[in-house]
Amino acid sequence: QVALVESGGGLVQTGGSLKLSCASSGRTFSSYAMGWFRQAPGKAREFVAAIDWNGALRYYADFVQGRFSITRDNANSILYLQIFSLEPGDTAVYFCAGGTGSVGSSSSDDYDYWGQGTQVTVSS
Repeated sequence: QVALVESGGGLVQTGGSLKLSCASSGRTFSSYAMGWFRQAPGKAREFVAAIDWNGALRYYADFVQGRFSITRDNANSILYLQIFSLEPGDTAVYFCAGGTGSVGSSSSDDYDYWGQGTQVTVSS
């Protein structure tokens, strides 16, 4: 079975940084697009970032404004999300998602595997 396991979340102050990781197993990681989504309490899940199968093309939500960077290590089947200049509005559970195809997408409908999430809390 396919498994995605996130790590790296935690409690940080405004302006701090975090690097989230997602370890993948159960399928050929390098063949598929990957993405990050997040969900704040009482809010809908929203797209954060996506990356194509080979890492050549990356896509970001408008709110990122240059603060987030999505990368992947295909040799070790790991997806990363580096976040700088964290703000209280970034507080959410961050989910790793495995795509159905090779091209990144902002739609949750284009992902068929999901991790359990890792909590990011930013204090003001």
